Amino acid sequence: MEVFRIFVLLSVLANVKAASKVLELSDRFLELRGESTWLIMFYAPWCGHCKKLDPVWNHVAHALYGTDIRVGRVDCTRFTAVATEFVIKGFPTIMYVKGHIRHVYKGDRVKEEIIGFALRMSAPPIQHIQSSRHLKETVDRGDLFFIYVGNQEGDLWESYRALANEYRPFYYFYHIDATCMEEHVKLEYNPAVMVFKDEMQFFYPVPDEIDMAEDSNLLNTSLTDWINHERFTTFVKVTHGNVHQLWKINKFLAITVVKESKIGRITTDEDAFKDMVESVIRNSRDKYHKHFQFGWTGTPDLANSIAMERLPLPSLLVVNSTTMQHHLPEDPAQHLTPAAVEMFLDSIIAETAPSYGGDSWPIRVYRTYYNAKTSLEEMWQGNPVLTSVLFGLPMGFLSLICYSIWCSDILDADEEEEDHHEKKE
Repeated sequence: MEVFRIFVLLSVLANVKAASKVLELSDRFLELRGESTWLIMFYAPWCGHCKKLDPVWNHVAHALYGTDIRVGRVDCTRFTAVATEFVIKGFPTIMYVKGHIRHVYKGDRVKEEIIGFALRMSAPPIQHIQSSRHLKETVDRGDLFFIYVGNQEGDLWESYRALANEYRPFYYFYHIDATCMEEHVKLEYNPAVMVFKDEMQFFYPVPDEIDMAEDSNLLNTSLTDWINHERFTTFVKVTHGNVHQLWKINKFLAITVVKESKIGRITTDEDAFKDMVESVIRNSRDKYHKHFQFGWTGTPDLANSIAMERLPLPSLLVVNSTTMQHHLPEDPAQHLTPAAVEMFLDSIIAETAPSYGGDSWPIRVYRTYYNAKTSLEEMWQGNPVLTSVLFGLPMGFLSLICYSIWCSDILDADEEEEDHHEKKE
């Protein structure tokens, strides 16, 4: 029992220590913001999402303590001048601030993602790898990253540098000398641009010099398209934080839909289906990589919102990121085999698979209605009493207002009729 009390006490002290790293900022921040590099959470005390982010934010502050990045937060209900200056439109908003540089974080609100964002933004857009040992350490971390190999000059370097600045909030970009890289990989091009992901590396196919001579923008356009296509792992986890970036890659987004518990577990049947789909993708990467970005989600509501229906679990949903039309296999997931999945994907490429949904105005209106209805159902299932109060009170007041407006003429008419009868008598 005494050991347990000591453990609890140490846990509390650890949380207090982590919490103490978060700086509570006021209006004075507007005067001091140029003196340091800041990672700030703009919040409101009544915001449920802000309260959920609080423990994560404490851990972020603790992890970044000792770096050049100062972690703080601003109560926008008290310090409205700060919220106005930074154009805060929703809560919580996470923003990187360094002098006049501002960048809003748009990823998942998890510790590792937020820390990675802060470190990338505070470092140079392109970091130099000085040795083969440094390269191995970078690869062993397992992060997806892009790397330029060769001398820092020419059109390829300039295009790479511009794209590094654009995608800096999301990915790491590096530079290495050709001699260092050749100790690990045989170069197909020099200079070259490569991506390391999924424990593999892939080269950017440099266009032919004749083609580049005919089109001066060809190199920049093709490198932009290649980085856009390669900036996710082969089987990425699709979340509310990254789905908007996935829409921008101009591919079909093939999502395996399962339900993940709060501790990250998936049922055996759903996990087996997910592994089967992933095996198809990895075994046929050369065939499908050009057309599809594959992934999985443990949040069925995300997929249901796209399909505008409650999908059975597990499911395979394929979305055209350009038209927002989606495709579903005709057979239930339990009957799908690797061969059946390939036939389904081939029919989408051949444009013979049935498509549903889209991005027209009627579909947008229906999607808004579906999302509102789903949210209301979830609120009712979670807390019917609170839902009744939230919607019952406004409806009650509205009914009283309507009654007083519509029935006032009738009441006045009754009073006039009574007065008329009294005069006659």
